[in-house]
Amino acid sequence: MSSFTDTIVAISTPPGVSGIGIVRLTGPEALAIADRLFAPADPRKLPSSHPSFTLLYGHVVDGEEVVDEALLSVMRAPRTYTTQDVVEINCHGGIVPLRRTLELCLREGARLAEPGEFTLRAFHFGRIDLAQAEAAADLINAQTAEAGQAAVQQLSGRLSGQVEALRTALASLLAHLEAAIDFGEDDIEALGREEIAARLRAVLGHVEGLLVTAEQGKLLRQGARVALVGRPNVGKSSLMNALLGEERMIVTPIPGTTRDTVAESLNIHGVPVVLVDTAGLREVEDEVEQAGVDRARQALEEADVVLLVLDRSVPLTAEDRGLLAEAGERTVVVVNKCDLAGAWEVEGGTWHAGRRGEAMQVSAKTHEGLDQLREAIAERIGVAGLRPTGEVIVTNVRHQQALTRTRDAVARALASSEAGATEEYLAEDLREALEALGEIVGATSREEIIAEVFARFCVGK
Repeated sequence: MSSFTDTIVAISTPPGVSGIGIVRLTGPEALAIADRLFAPADPRKLPSSHPSFTLLYGHVVDGEEVVDEALLSVMRAPRTYTTQDVVEINCHGGIVPLRRTLELCLREGARLAEPGEFTLRAFHFGRIDLAQAEAAADLINAQTAEAGQAAVQQLSGRLSGQVEALRTALASLLAHLEAAIDFGEDDIEALGREEIAARLRAVLGHVEGLLVTAEQGKLLRQGARVALVGRPNVGKSSLMNALLGEERMIVTPIPGTTRDTVAESLNIHGVPVVLVDTAGLREVEDEVEQAGVDRARQALEEADVVLLVLDRSVPLTAEDRGLLAEAGERTVVVVNKCDLAGAWEVEGGTWHAGRRGEAMQVSAKTHEGLDQLREAIAERIGVAGLRPTGEVIVTNVRHQQALTRTRDAVARALASSEAGATEEYLAEDLREALEALGEIVGATSREEIIAEVFARFCVGK
């Protein structure tokens, strides 16, 4: 990926049967390659002579053989995604036409693109910065509208703009400090301590404001895991179906029906929440069911929130009491089957069975209490009432780490300034802060950081 002078190609749509599939080319030879494998309906209108941002109708051909009927998009440098010439061949979706078209492009001189290489070229040629490149991947992978909106904000350059403003403020201050260091004996007007401190406080406040959004951003980007646990036949699978709004889990009155963890996604206040249904927790002799119980225990350990499901229609068992004894801060006790006559009392939001604790009464059958349960889950994962604000949200852990280093360096500089330290001490901290901010947008990023970012992309983007 070190050379950007060759022409690359990739299938840019997911595999499978669909109405269309796109083979994308970019590089100096993109139009010439298109001329050799695309026969326009009007022979006078070759791709290489066609205006930018136009479509050509014709056929992908292998010599005299017609491979597919297609539309070809022409996009000329520099006003393209990569800033190089781009050709997109819109074939019929499916393995055969796309693969044949890809093979023709390779035979005519293109190279198969590596993951993220189209976006890497956009970054290399300065059309986007590193934060915007990561936002493109986040938008592709967004699981909720709110996560997508956060990615769009970052892709538009709003985070990058704020980072650049911070870099400008710090660079200006550093220039004054270095001038005082290098030309202290000349008639250079030095900044007063109060002004230096005021500028540092302004930068520090802005950085801390961005960091406040990081936990919300992490949830939007990565989501949360919620495990449903309990003994067999308390209604875990029925409850999961009710929360999902569709019959995804097999439900039978036979204990041990669920023998493995099953995960499905749910949107709660814009956060992608993975619900994990688990095998019933009990002592078993069956080796297969025991494996499911072991995985249920593992899912319990990995979950951000645990829904401990109890069956109110039958007396509590020793297994129920044992699970209640293990309940921690991440646990929400869910009393299921509240539509049936109760075998034990739940009053005022607490259960009474040897130990008091908060409980949610629900019915997987009638859906009673499900809205309240969703709110309880949202509260436990820290997003109760979360709504898109239109403000910049830090969604990337790498950005959060860089901003944390920036905050720490600026805070040290501020403390040194207030303690009367010399300009050399302040300048060193400001250089560190500038380095960290530069990593966010790619201005000072090391090659291994850039390689790691683009390795997470799909091929074709």
